[in-house]
Amino acid sequence: MSEKTGISRKTRGEHCLNIFVSYELKSKLKELADKYDRTTADIVRALLRIGIPMMEGLSTAEEIMVKEYIQLFRKLRQVKVLKEI
Repeated sequence: MSEKTGISRKTRGEHCLNIFVSYELKSKLKELADKYDRTTADIVRALLRIGIPMMEGLSTAEEIMVKEYIQLFRKLRQVKVLKEI
């Protein structure tokens, strides 16, 4: 399709993701797939769907902790300066 139509065409494989994992992790994924009668790809997709929101939550919590730690450090430093005066 041409660019004139305004419709973009996805390249084959654009939606694919290749990752390398340890043999232990791969065997755990295969065990889960066998246990729940699913493909390994289905297990990986489910884990990504579950894990992404968890990772976002952890990252947000980490950002908040760092900001609060910096604020606390600055307050403690100001108190120390005031005590020295």
